[in-house]
Amino acid sequence: MSFHASLRPITVDDDALRAHLESAEVPALLMTVAHLSGDLSVLREDLRTAGWLFAPQGGLSAEQQAAVREAAFRALVRYRQAGSVPPPPPDRETLRRISGWAMGGGTEDLLPLLAEEIVLPGEDPRAPGWRAQDLTARAGTPRRSGAPDGVRVSVIGAGMSGLLAGYRLGQAGVPFTIYEKNADVGGTWLENQYPGCRVDVPSHLYSYPFANRSDWPDYFCTQDQLLQYFQEFAKVHGLYEHIRFDTEVGAAHWDEERSSWELRLRGPDGARTVRSEVLVSAVGQLNRPRLPDIPGRERFSGPAFHSARWDHGVALAGRRVAVVGTGASAYQFIPEVARTAGELTVFQRTPPWLRPTPHYHDAVPRSTAWLYEHIPYYAAWHRFWLFAPGLRGVLEGWVVDRDYPPTERAVSGTNDALRATLTRHMEAQLSDAPELLPKVLPDYPVGAKRVLRDNGIWLRTLRRDHVSLITEDISEITEKGVRTADGALHEADVLIYGTGFTASSFLAPMRITGIGGIDLHALWDGDARAYLGLTVPGFPNLFCLYGPNTNLSGQGGSIFYFSECGVTYLLDAVRLLLETGRRSLNVKKDVHDAYNAWVDRANTERAWGWSGVSSWFTNDKGRTAQNWPFTAQEYWRRTRRVDPSDYEAPTRRQDSH
Repeated sequence: MSFHASLRPITVDDDALRAHLESAEVPALLMTVAHLSGDLSVLREDLRTAGWLFAPQGGLSAEQQAAVREAAFRALVRYRQAGSVPPPPPDRETLRRISGWAMGGGTEDLLPLLAEEIVLPGEDPRAPGWRAQDLTARAGTPRRSGAPDGVRVSVIGAGMSGLLAGYRLGQAGVPFTIYEKNADVGGTWLENQYPGCRVDVPSHLYSYPFANRSDWPDYFCTQDQLLQYFQEFAKVHGLYEHIRFDTEVGAAHWDEERSSWELRLRGPDGARTVRSEVLVSAVGQLNRPRLPDIPGRERFSGPAFHSARWDHGVALAGRRVAVVGTGASAYQFIPEVARTAGELTVFQRTPPWLRPTPHYHDAVPRSTAWLYEHIPYYAAWHRFWLFAPGLRGVLEGWVVDRDYPPTERAVSGTNDALRATLTRHMEAQLSDAPELLPKVLPDYPVGAKRVLRDNGIWLRTLRRDHVSLITEDISEITEKGVRTADGALHEADVLIYGTGFTASSFLAPMRITGIGGIDLHALWDGDARAYLGLTVPGFPNLFCLYGPNTNLSGQGGSIFYFSECGVTYLLDAVRLLLETGRRSLNVKKDVHDAYNAWVDRANTERAWGWSGVSSWFTNDKGRTAQNWPFTAQEYWRRTRRVDPSDYEAPTRRQDSH
């Protein structure tokens, strides 16, 4: 694995250089050429086809691609001859011109965000520019026993967000400990080990930007590669020594007298209690499997398991396998199960919309790593190319147009056009099996549920002779199999649940109590809310990463970006505590409530909030507690710094406890 920390000079000959350029993403390459050469005239209008952000190679013809590669070759030859000295980051005008060309103009508001993105490999603009010890000394805060910098942080979870929080806290010199219930890092990529498990965000975007991997083997990497990434990240940055594995946080209580969190742990050494001034929940939304509430589920006599708890000891070859669910996980493992099962019966409640992604299972050309490691800023412009739809382009398709008017077919004209495009994609795959189309074509708006990437394997699997797709409701599970509402019993030897997670049960099963002993789960009552998805009134110094209403739903980008934003906010809150000597930060209720009302209004005007289709996006109260209804840029803007006026902030007591 290669975390490329610095550029290497170009030393290959012309033929090898041309060969490497054949693997480049042409739109990203063209933007790199404009930056590298300073010649913005290469950004021709005829090379910016409509919708290029969503099409392979920008939808450019073979002739257009060849022209871009030739321009890149000439620019890189000059760069090589000049000694391979990279230019500085783009100035504001260059950034505006390149991003404006790519996105059709109007990117002035995006420039501060993009300036953090378009940097050389290994640079880290979001790193904290302060050290805890310096701030503590400046504020005159007394040092505490075991906490030389004045504030200790407990992080729950060693997945993507928890590792990032630990890394940033370490950069700032803030003492921290990560408590992880599993035996290793990785979170969801450790727990989900079902066949076919892979990411549905491009690999080159699904990573920390300051620790991007240049040698991803696949465009959309498999679970083992992603787990290896997190393990290597934790190893390289010394995070393992801060993690207490096989340790679960059962409860956390805010001690008002001592202005600290008291955590009750269960681990290898039994039960114990620890304290810290700041508590970070990095358990995410999708960490607890959900089993369906179907009568008789416990009666099934054969092996039965959830996809997130895959039983690799159960042989499937030649056996009758029943799968309940056709969500994101089932969509990935069902084709793999079909390869060996004697019979496969799939029970579907609602079909998914499929997004054409021909290269979903393809390997990345080996030369891509060379481009990342030798061409200055190519990695950054490639990430921008992958990330740009999350800034502008995709979300517009989910917004409700009340004048359209919205129906369960489509919520706007744009949404209806998306429906037509995706319908044609599915019809083309079923031209010789039209009887299957009514079963797999969704009857809800695009975006109301998670849209899944498709390279054709899903519908090919459902068309196999030994695979049956059942759309009748399930009435019960018996000892022998699954009975549907029409009275039919579908016998099975093995039962697999692909029924998702208890996404609405944030922070479960921990018991979190705040000021006055108020219980967080009692306060939420099944309807979790937080300011910026991070903080809750009455629970000082508690920060939730990937908390309520921070899930992306098709806007593009990656949850890595939201974790980056949340951790930036967390670090600024710690800075504020250290710099001012305050004891705690407790978000004001009116600030919290106004923010959530704003989010709720927007969610009702999105496909997932308007449609009546059943979805994990909506909780039992009928509210969207998961999704962020705005652009990634909007979340970035709101989490850059803590506004002290949003918080009730009593002064830290000047005793060392």
